[in-house]
Amino acid sequence: MLRFRRMRSLQKFAALYGSIHNHFKQERPLISRPNFKDRHTAALTAWRQLFAA
Repeated sequence: MLRFRRMRSLQKFAALYGSIHNHFKQERPLISRPNFKDRHTAALTAWRQLFAA
């Protein structure tokens, strides 16, 4: 928190980080490696399409 000069900046960052983290965060130990890679690739593709415009 000390790196942010304004609380508003911190809130914007936290909101963005939360959505990105939830999009890519997957329980790796609970699924097989190929399944994890497929999910991660799909998430990354969706992310790139979202911000390609």
